[in-house]
Amino acid sequence: MTFEELMDYAIENECSDVHITEGTNLAVRRYGILHILDERPTVEESKSMIYTILTPHEIERVESGEDLDIGVMIDNEVRIRANIYHQRNNLAASIRILMSKIPEFDDLGLPEAIKSLATAQNGLLLVTGPTGSGKTTTMAAVVDYINKNEPKHVITIEDPIEYIYPHDRAMIHQRQVYIDTPSFAEALHSSLREDPDIILVGEMRDYETISAAITAAETGHLVLSTLHTQSAAQTIDRIIDASPVEQQSTIRSQFANCIRGVISQQLLPTIDGNGRVLTTEVMVGTNAITNLIREDKIQMIPGAIQSGHKEGMHTLNEDLVRLFRDGLISKRTALLASYDQQDLERALGNSTSSSYTF
Repeated sequence: MTFEELMDYAIENECSDVHITEGTNLAVRRYGILHILDERPTVEESKSMIYTILTPHEIERVESGEDLDIGVMIDNEVRIRANIYHQRNNLAASIRILMSKIPEFDDLGLPEAIKSLATAQNGLLLVTGPTGSGKTTTMAAVVDYINKNEPKHVITIEDPIEYIYPHDRAMIHQRQVYIDTPSFAEALHSSLREDPDIILVGEMRDYETISAAITAAETGHLVLSTLHTQSAAQTIDRIIDASPVEQQSTIRSQFANCIRGVISQQLLPTIDGNGRVLTTEVMVGTNAITNLIREDKIQMIPGAIQSGHKEGMHTLNEDLVRLFRDGLISKRTALLASYDQQDLERALGNSTSSSYTF
């Protein structure tokens, strides 16, 4: 099997990820489930498949022992993100297949509240969730929506660049870390001198990046970014805990002042096993929410979200109840996805409860 044949198979079968490892079978991830294929290329064939997507310089870096993150277009239709690494002295590649076309909000099933958050004039908008939860695609839909509707200057800082955005109403400059800029934080600092309206930071990985993103949000820019957290409350805790102890009070106050919204999401297997469905939690930075953040009452955030339906908010459990009611997911799937299983058990036991009605 050639690399092209493997990718054709993966795309045809709606796989999200492909794994190639020297000395073992090929594997794909379909609807969140990993499948080991019967195909077992030789070491030489596996290496050739991986090297197909690399430039000569990138091959040199890999052979010197480096791990490598790349984004590349294959067949001029589909873009992939790949991580090349070594394990047990063998070469391996994990490849994420991106959608050939940036999807619309409605195609993804995203809540309407995100449209108003995406057109905020300034502040911080975060999309969070575990690996493989569709954060990149949601962020791409947000940028695409801005591109089609707002005359803005957007700067993205990514590692690697994933979706490519042509100019529409917006002008979009995309910078890749380690190629166009040394780091997320350095690119953020530099971007403030580049006349941006909106700055997308691929991921807030450390305190320096978090601090720079918050500063940019405070100085009149809309900053979009992602975190690997599963709820709005956990996101706030992660932001604060990533900061030095002596800075936590300041960061808490700054974050409360600039947060516009947090969208936490997961992709769950459908009950028929033939796809996945998006579930979300939406927190909007209302006065009630920002006061709780400022006063360090994070444990009260879920209750405030549940009381904020008029502002477009809902908790993860509320969305899981909706999906269960609609027959899209099983009870077991809902419970596994929840961060408050006892509360969800009660809601599922009385799914007509008014507190879980939008």
